[in-house]
Amino acid sequence: MSRNHPHWKPELLRQRREAAGLTLEGAGEKLREIAERHRFNIAANFQTIWAHENGRVYPGPHYRRAYTCLYRMNEAQLGFREALPGESAAVPPATEGLPDYAETIRRALGSLRPGAGRIDVDEFRDRVLDAWKSRAGTAPPDGPTVVLVGGYAGSGKSEIAKFLGSLTGWPVLDKDSLTRHLVDQLLIALGGEAHDRSSRLYLEKVRPLEYRCLLEATWDNVDCGTSVILDAPFIAEYARAEWMTRFHNRCRSKRATVVPIWVHCDTESMREYIEFRSAARDAAKMEAWDDYVASLDLGLRPHGPHIVVDNTFGSAVALIDEARHVLGGGDL
Repeated sequence: MSRNHPHWKPELLRQRREAAGLTLEGAGEKLREIAERHRFNIAANFQTIWAHENGRVYPGPHYRRAYTCLYRMNEAQLGFREALPGESAAVPPATEGLPDYAETIRRALGSLRPGAGRIDVDEFRDRVLDAWKSRAGTAPPDGPTVVLVGGYAGSGKSEIAKFLGSLTGWPVLDKDSLTRHLVDQLLIALGGEAHDRSSRLYLEKVRPLEYRCLLEATWDNVDCGTSVILDAPFIAEYARAEWMTRFHNRCRSKRATVVPIWVHCDTESMREYIEFRSAARDAAKMEAWDDYVASLDLGLRPHGPHIVVDNTFGSAVALIDEARHVLGGGDL
């Protein structure tokens, strides 16, 4: 499917490569190393890189993520698109020596913005950093934290949940990982189709059980004083004030802090991510994409205090990729 990229400046890729002192072959080798480390699906031979730099082929999502890791710049700085509000398109100064790990993490968490209500985003960032530092011997925050990471399919919520988990050591409870196989078989047993996620049968009979399993696993962790990160859409839950109130009250009774996060993403980027992962459960969405998009409430936000991550054009995930690369010892 052809897509237009009117703000693409392919010549900037060549400039960044030459500034780093890399040949086409050298850049390809570095990109392949990054791809192996982060499980990106790219080949990165010199012909492909040449085609990117000459504007023949617009890099796909995993190539763009690999480039941001390699050059430690966001997509706007690499010329793939215009800068988002608050995002810099200026080339950062060259740095020498070891990277500032804490600052790299703060940059990656910079896409966390207040959504609504009285919620302290800076305090939550500090909790994440403290938890990361605690793995090196400093004291962890007091009391468990329950983080809900919600958003539409392909929004990037799983990448964000996993990144928070990798920094903090908090377990990530992914609804699909916990329940997918059981849900598929339950749907078949009830006369439905294994990968259906839109029928009345699924929505009324099966979906409530998925979320009940997710929450029971949450309470098991919280009762042990363990912070936990929940990775699920939470579309219906975030839209219901009474559900959010009950959840906050339940956590409060367990002396746990609740941090709801909504991951916002544009529909074109969501489609790109969904196309790439090629999951069977997404087939119905892809077959009737326009109808699916029309059904989305892109203005949806959780009731009550919450945080919003702006992952428009995959910008937040790109920063996370950069942080992972630096923390993993990646360099030029």
